[in-house]
Amino acid sequence: MTRIIAGRAGGIRLRVPKAGTRPTSDRVRESLFASLETENIIDGARVLDLYAGSGALALETLSRGAASIDMVEKARAAAGIARENMRLVTRALQAPDAAHVHESSVRGFLGRATGPYDLVFCDPPYDISDTDLAGDLVALSPLLSPDALVIIERASRAAEPEWDAAGLEKYRHRSYGDTALWWAQPRVDAVLPVDSVLPVDPVLPVDSADSASR
Repeated sequence: MTRIIAGRAGGIRLRVPKAGTRPTSDRVRESLFASLETENIIDGARVLDLYAGSGALALETLSRGAASIDMVEKARAAAGIARENMRLVTRALQAPDAAHVHESSVRGFLGRATGPYDLVFCDPPYDISDTDLAGDLVALSPLLSPDALVIIERASRAAEPEWDAAGLEKYRHRSYGDTALWWAQPRVDAVLPVDSVLPVDPVLPVDSADSASR
């Protein structure tokens, strides 16, 4: 069991899956959320939790004032537990429409999501390949708000995530024993200002035959 640390749902106990996930330790969560609160990142944020497990990270943000949360978990048992935890927290907050659990692969969800998201947690299995994680970040990038923050949990021994292809840059890194948290944000030069976009040639009308053949 774990619990919501603080906020309007503080103290609520959450279930965790018996196997197949790796819950973030209380020590890491407390340090993480202390930093997020100090920087005033949570209040009103649209939050995405990838590889969500029990959903504890996203649900903690909802308790502390996030506007909405989406939790993505492929494993059926874990997704079911995340739903149970979601119902406990949203009932306490009287906010039944503020949270959603998506039983889906991360890449599948990102391919159909619309965003934008202001705060993203990504806690993949420690044995995920660097290439797969980089692919997740590339798929995530178009869904981020300009000032978004992405927090990735990895084993301390793992290499730094690949940021460049996703248009991200490292913001902070901290280790807690065997666990490391990498903070990243969109690069300023990764989003072109509106006036830098080249004009597009006007689209000429096509007849119905041409249209039907496309």
